[in-house]
Amino acid sequence: MLLALLSLSGCQSVFEQSYQANVSPSSSPQIVQEVQKDDPRAQMGAREHPRILASYGGEYHDAKTERLVAKIAGALTAVSENPQQSYRITILNSPNINAFALPGGYLYVTRGLLALANDASEVAAVLSHEMAHVTANHGIERQRREEAEVIASRVVAEVLSSDLAGKQALARGKMRLAAFSRQQELQADTIGVRTLGEAGYDPYAAARFLDSMAAYQHYNSSDPNADQSMDFLSSHPSTPQRVELARDHARAFGPEGSTGDKGRDYFLDGIDGLLYGDSPQEGYVRGHTFLHGGLGIRFDVPDGFQIDNKVEAVMATGPGDIAVRFDGVADTQSRSLTNYISSGWVTGLLPDTIRAIKVDGMDAATARASADRWDFDVTVVRLGDQIFRFLTAVPKGNDQLEPTADILRNTFRRITPQEAQSLKPLRVRVVTVSASDSLATLSARMMGTDRKLELFKVLNALPAGQAPAAGSRVKIIAE
Repeated sequence: MLLALLSLSGCQSVFEQSYQANVSPSSSPQIVQEVQKDDPRAQMGAREHPRILASYGGEYHDAKTERLVAKIAGALTAVSENPQQSYRITILNSPNINAFALPGGYLYVTRGLLALANDASEVAAVLSHEMAHVTANHGIERQRREEAEVIASRVVAEVLSSDLAGKQALARGKMRLAAFSRQQELQADTIGVRTLGEAGYDPYAAARFLDSMAAYQHYNSSDPNADQSMDFLSSHPSTPQRVELARDHARAFGPEGSTGDKGRDYFLDGIDGLLYGDSPQEGYVRGHTFLHGGLGIRFDVPDGFQIDNKVEAVMATGPGDIAVRFDGVADTQSRSLTNYISSGWVTGLLPDTIRAIKVDGMDAATARASADRWDFDVTVVRLGDQIFRFLTAVPKGNDQLEPTADILRNTFRRITPQEAQSLKPLRVRVVTVSASDSLATLSARMMGTDRKLELFKVLNALPAGQAPAAGSRVKIIAE
């Protein structure tokens, strides 16, 4: 609800079915659009593809990483439920940990997921799971189920709109959809682990990577102990359940550690230099600071806040349910900023609070707003032909609205050309552990986080109390 209130009114790879494990991609792969040009499932995927790209920062272009993913996907395709199925796999230019499938063979994996994985078998586990959704026609089944549920919901709403039974029927319908989704996920897990083992990969990789995703979610959560049952994952099986079932399926191939190839070395070679975190086009987060070389600006958030640099805006969340949204719009009319604030884009604006101010010598204006259970501070700053906007929200009665907004205003400034030029993206760097290295020395080389040791252990899937052995290779985050 708060996110709604804060809203203001890869390189693609194409694969050939004849790939075998441990070979390079074909120089003349099948084109999924041609192979399936008359397939309505592929047409559905093609319609949604541009929207996926727009939502996830476009495609990530890196030939080395593309070859890595192609190698893994090719081995899986050859032993999949439908070896005739062609796939179009896109690496998304997003730091999020995600992978999903669309009908017709459209598969997506984010560079953030590739950075979290520790070997080829873990990526294979993700891809085989998504391939299973495609071969089992889950996308088509779910669409039909949702369409039927929409029709049923309309009937219920129209006939029983004021009746408690109507609301209960709608709730039961949503629960049926959630259960159906869980069934799909578990079926895809079963098929995926089988495909993983038959392709020669470590079948226990699925369970390992589910553990890594849970650890990363815990690391990345501002409140790791909060109840997350109402978020997106509520319609999917719990991670402990999925881990247990994945291990059960893997045992069909033998005891853990005795079967399958992890493919760690060629995987690490393939992701060495992978872009990590924010892309240069979206600016950089460095601790409590957001910087954007192209826009020439920077600002800080208070201690204890976590910054999330999304495609549409920069979001920051802090203690006590405080939230900040920052974005920019083109200044096409050059009107006064006090008039701009009152032009209708702020809901619940309190007109008598509007005032003109200066921020780092730039024209600015600020005002207060109120809606439902929230109080807001609105600050806008003009720089050239851009208007930058801060929206700070606190629950009513919280006394941190003014202190939070003050930090944003007082730290917002232009950066010099030299500062902009010095900004470099973070990347995954693969290093070999020396005899003199320790957890402390290795994690000290991490950049882009205040929690260096914790992130180092998560990215390298290190159990508590375990340090990497001399001569082994690990991932660090550096420029």
